[in-house]
Amino acid sequence: MRFLICPDSFKGSLTALEAARALQRGLCDASSSIDCDLAPLADGGEGFVDAMLAGGGRQVYTQVTDPLGRQVRAAYGLLPDGCTAVVEMASAAGLELLDPEALRPLEATTYGVGELMRAALDVGAKRLIIGIGGSATTDGGAGMAQALGARLLDSTGRPVGCGGAALAGLSEIQLEGVDSRLREAEILVACDVDNPLTGPAGAAVVYGPQKGASAADVALLDGALERFAEVVNRDLGVNVRDIPGAGAAGGLGAGLVAFCGARLLPGIEVVAEALTLRDRIRQADWIITGEGCTDAQTLSGKAVAGVLKLAKSENVPCIVLSGAVQGEIEALYGMGAACVLSVSDGPRDIASAMAEAGVLVEKSARALGGLLVASAQNGCGGLNQ
Repeated sequence: MRFLICPDSFKGSLTALEAARALQRGLCDASSSIDCDLAPLADGGEGFVDAMLAGGGRQVYTQVTDPLGRQVRAAYGLLPDGCTAVVEMASAAGLELLDPEALRPLEATTYGVGELMRAALDVGAKRLIIGIGGSATTDGGAGMAQALGARLLDSTGRPVGCGGAALAGLSEIQLEGVDSRLREAEILVACDVDNPLTGPAGAAVVYGPQKGASAADVALLDGALERFAEVVNRDLGVNVRDIPGAGAAGGLGAGLVAFCGARLLPGIEVVAEALTLRDRIRQADWIITGEGCTDAQTLSGKAVAGVLKLAKSENVPCIVLSGAVQGEIEALYGMGAACVLSVSDGPRDIASAMAEAGVLVEKSARALGGLLVASAQNGCGGLNQ
């Protein structure tokens, strides 16, 4: 019995690769007849470079600016063709870089993302694949644009400050100094969400609180992004406000479209193509995917939803096995899930569950593998087949 194991990361506890290996250990403990193909995923957030390099390539390290203006060591991936670079914005402007008490949602900048892009261009990259997700920022990609040479000016002609709040004073955008190599490069952006830039479903309102923004901060940031969208539309001729995915990574999606002519794509589609996921699905009897928490957001372009879509199109049964399952997830069954399960073994506090995530995933996989093998041996398909 062949399993394709393709989880996303269990954020805060397991990388996608660690989760995949835990699933493999559990399944193989259940039966020697089980064969596993590992394809750890990322939908644009943490782990994106690792996932994209699974088929070959190398990491290149450089010093960039973190969300608070400090220097941090970050890496981009260079694929075997030598001209395609993979940039993970979270490595330069991610929430994971900051301690919870150090969050500064009004000032956090994506400047380091632009520095990573420039470093990739310096080694001859002609195609940039940028994964955006897990950000600590809500600056619309303004910092990224500044790092690449754009000038964002206030009413006195001075550069606006760092962070989303400063965009409330934006008066003019000048592109004369933008790196000319961007005009000849192809920029693809892997998004993990499809939110617009502003409004009730926008970057500030939906994601600002998890980056430390108070209600007052959220209102300020949403207004600042509205101002940013107005000036971008007037000076650059690009209407970014309502583009699906424009609100990803605190509006970095909008900034990449406006300043780099980027194309926004569902992150799972980008990774699936790189990992030849469809072909590997066809060779599997069962697929297991999962993530830290499966909930309503899973339906909005997340990796798990992408796997279900591919599995259904190839008529291969898929199980979702996640750290937690919350809210209305009935739509996942409509998307083809054979079952949606949590690895929880009983009442636990979150800290305990996250600390033992690997053990819980392994135990659940063992139980699941035993059930499916026994069902196959008894002549039934198992679960809802």
